[in-house]
Amino acid sequence: MLRLFVGLKLPEIVRRELSVIESGLPGARWIPPENLHMTLRFIGEIDEIMAEDVDGMLSGITAPDFELSLTGVDCFHTRGRVRTVWAGVSAGPGLAALQAKVESAAVRAGLTPEGRKFKAHVALARLKNVPLPTVQPYLELNGGFRSSRFHAGGFTLFRSHLGRSGADYEALVEYPLASVAA
Repeated sequence: MLRLFVGLKLPEIVRRELSVIESGLPGARWIPPENLHMTLRFIGEIDEIMAEDVDGMLSGITAPDFELSLTGVDCFHTRGRVRTVWAGVSAGPGLAALQAKVESAAVRAGLTPEGRKFKAHVALARLKNVPLPTVQPYLELNGGFRSSRFHAGGFTLFRSHLGRSGADYEALVEYPLASVAA
């Protein structure tokens, strides 16, 4: 079985910029810089035959490249307990169009449609049972974060390897986006 997801890689400069704000939060398990990415579609555990079908559908996606940047920080929480701290994403319609095509390809490959609305973000840290008021000062301090603008010239099918210290991600297939002359 393969544990897969589709995402955008972050350039080195953006990962370095994020590393500056990856501290000062009690109870946070920071995601290593080499694993920072933006998920377009979590696929989950599938067999190799289904993975080939997913790859085939993703290979058929045609979409233009686009520019984006990361902006601000926030968190996902349930009943006042924070699960994830993340950086927001500032992008034009290109990102939403690409994500919709990735979702459509996943469903055509036989996967169940994603039940949650897409929220573009880059997870920075995982937390367990940390109360929201504990995280609030970090969010306020880093709320003005802005990364450099960067180019999304393609997207990637990743494999997630789960281990004791978290997940490691392996890029399996790179899918180029069409270059649009400015």
